[in-house]
Amino acid sequence: MPITGVAEAVILAWGWRRRLIAFAAGASGALALPPLDLWPLVVLPMTFAIWLMDGAVGTTRWQRFRSAFVAGWWWGFGFFVAGLWWLGAAFLVEADKFAWAMPLGVVALPAFLAVFPAFAFGAARLFWPKGAGRILVLAAMLGISEWLRGHVLTGFPWNVYGMMLAGEIHLAQVASLFGLYGLTLFAVAIGAAPATLGTAAGPSGRWAPSLLALAALAAFFAYGVWRVPSGPSPLVAGVKLRLMQPNLPQDAKFNGNNGAAILDHYLELSDRATSPQTPGLQNVTHVIWPESAFPFLLGRTPQALARIAAALPPDVTLITGAARAGEILPGEGRPPIYNSIQVVNDEGAIVASYDKVHLVPFGEYLPPILGTLIRAVGLSQFVSVPGGFSAGSTHLPLAIKGLPTAAPLICYEAVFPGAVVPRGPRPAFFLNLTNDGWFGQTSGPYQHFAQARLRSIEEGLPLVRVANTGISGVVDAYGRVVASLPLGSEGVLDAGLPRSGAPPFYARWGDLVFAGLLALFLALARILRV
Repeated sequence: MPITGVAEAVILAWGWRRRLIAFAAGASGALALPPLDLWPLVVLPMTFAIWLMDGAVGTTRWQRFRSAFVAGWWWGFGFFVAGLWWLGAAFLVEADKFAWAMPLGVVALPAFLAVFPAFAFGAARLFWPKGAGRILVLAAMLGISEWLRGHVLTGFPWNVYGMMLAGEIHLAQVASLFGLYGLTLFAVAIGAAPATLGTAAGPSGRWAPSLLALAALAAFFAYGVWRVPSGPSPLVAGVKLRLMQPNLPQDAKFNGNNGAAILDHYLELSDRATSPQTPGLQNVTHVIWPESAFPFLLGRTPQALARIAAALPPDVTLITGAARAGEILPGEGRPPIYNSIQVVNDEGAIVASYDKVHLVPFGEYLPPILGTLIRAVGLSQFVSVPGGFSAGSTHLPLAIKGLPTAAPLICYEAVFPGAVVPRGPRPAFFLNLTNDGWFGQTSGPYQHFAQARLRSIEEGLPLVRVANTGISGVVDAYGRVVASLPLGSEGVLDAGLPRSGAPPFYARWGDLVFAGLLALFLALARILRV
């Protein structure tokens, strides 16, 4: 069927046929995300979005808004179901407790997130022009909705549409200029440009948007080739990191009764020689373990600290994820528990800590408004901490002996663009400890790693990432993976620390860049409204 026939079929579709087309079009967007990264397929969801909007007709503005809203909801629902299905794996870790609630993760959450593109579709339809300007209107409205999704109710900027172009390392360099939300504007516009091939009347009107989209892609690729050095990034002198990936199953084996055995495993694995030139821990300066490494409070388990001290050679430092108990507050029966990064010296003393600020709703705590209702139906947060984790007060840099200043990030704190660098002097690298063991061998850990990697491009800072089950690795300031351990494997990785780069344009101006681009898109849409 020629493209004009496809466009006409989508525009004229009605009822459940229209909803199924919208769902399938949105779901196709997951093909452009990790782990497949088939970025040219960004044209499928975005082009069909234009045609669905063209078909949102009615005799009143409200009817047109409602028709577009419904199409946008089904489009978004398809996108989020296809992109976030792996959340269901977390409900099977303790299936006896959580399996019944799986629909909340794989259906209810996508249904809620779909409200954001639904409002974007509805708002766009209120200003819908006839010509190529409608591409920019859709891009602007979806860009706004994605920014809101990343901030409303603590935010969930997972699989923002700009990630569809971020899989190709050279195209991803655009994030150093515009950030993820700016990249989203271009991803939508470039992906939607072929829509005019099926709807515009004149030859120039049909081909001009697609040719401009190809020119933009070529310019972005050329910029990426220019920006990324041909050789490897220089390393920080005197730093030799050992990343430990234990691949510990996130099941009943991870409990306090197995604490000693778990620590034995970590110490044995950390001491494992990676080559004849690096026997044991003798030629290492820093050992790094993942998030939530222990089923006990490290700071209140002196025997564990003593064993760590005995294993560390002089001047070798351990950096590890661990739960940390704070001080008991007046009127409280138990101390607050923080999800933390702790630094342990060769004498077994905890010399520095960072407490996670941005907790995972329903994973690490229950939102206060919904907590009572959720507990009433027998549901708790996934992490077995009575009352849930407490949030750290502020995102602070972490000073570690022998290393330049680190920007610590625990788990999904790394997915928030513009919010990963602490205030104050610029840090030299990101330190991201995480535990993706909840999600098994699914696409979730690949998506998580890709988003953390994009923060390096946006901020010009290298990334050291250690994950329980993977993907662990070192990424330079241009987003190039220097070394990594694959998902689902046990092992250690020895690597240097790449030097930081100069702050890119986005690192200096943040989301003001997105605001400027948004204004430009809307201005051009008005100029091209016919």
